[in-house]
Amino acid sequence: MADLKEHVSIMFCFLLGKTVAETVTMPREAFKEEDLSQARVYKWFSQFKHGDMLLEDQPQYGHPSTSRTDENIQKICEVIMFDHRQTIDGWKH
Repeated sequence: MADLKEHVSIMFCFLLGKTVAETVTMPREAFKEEDLSQARVYKWFSQFKHGDMLLEDQPQYGHPSTSRTDENIQKICEVIMFDHRQTIDGWKH
């Protein structure tokens, strides 16, 4: 289900006072799509209950889910090119 369509559907059900279970079922029936999860509906309901009625996902703060970035890959390549005997043990602190 497209994100905007999903978010609008969830908000619509929330504003009608539907439960999470009803909210999961109604868009599935309406759009014939199965990828709307109960966890996702809980997330949006919680957001709406706290007064945040924006339809876009808010930026997440904290550590990134991975440290594999183009910048890190480039740095590692440079270290390896400088000293090809470099081991992973040399990176541990």
